[in-house]
Amino acid sequence: MAYQQALSQGFTSCDECHRLVQVADVAKVTKLNKGQCQRCPCCHSVVRVRKPKSLSRTWAWLLTGLILLIPANMLPVMEVLYLGSGSPDTIMSGVLHLVEEGMYPIALVVFIASVFVPVVKLVGLMVLLVVVQWKLPISARQCTYLYRMIEFIGRWSMLDLFMISILVTLVDLGSIASITAGAGATAFASVVVATMFAAKTFDPRLIWDLRASIYE
Repeated sequence: MAYQQALSQGFTSCDECHRLVQVADVAKVTKLNKGQCQRCPCCHSVVRVRKPKSLSRTWAWLLTGLILLIPANMLPVMEVLYLGSGSPDTIMSGVLHLVEEGMYPIALVVFIASVFVPVVKLVGLMVLLVVVQWKLPISARQCTYLYRMIEFIGRWSMLDLFMISILVTLVDLGSIASITAGAGATAFASVVVATMFAAKTFDPRLIWDLRASIYE
């Protein structure tokens, strides 16, 4: 069965409003001229056939996130002082303390938001990059679902940081009790930002370009 893309018909989508836009020069479109651009008639943003240097930029942000993931899990993210005593906690030690106190729902939320979600985003983006660069015969539809899931769960990665910021603001009782954020929180926030940029710079249309080349 013949496979056709909107690209082969002279259309592409706007990255901002996702409107289908007809590109002026169809001859250049069929050659995947990634430098070609024009304005979207709806939101007036620049419309490009494909995001420029999408793979290299995504790899750069992905590797940055992987490097920052080490200090994010090794350094303390929060220190709780109660009556002059306390110790800094990393992400996993905080989860274990919550489990020991019987706070299983909170421990589960912290684990999912701070450990599971960042790892899933990094691994998922790496899979998509490998599929596109190595031209692996994997379902384009499944890869698109994976990309949409990565974009959806990305917004929940900051949940743990919001909780820390609220606790630091509210719990300040002088010598009785206080909570301070650690260097691990900054590293973790950098991981979240890096993965968000990685997902933003990756062009999912490259997945369907790969499928179109298979059918040629």
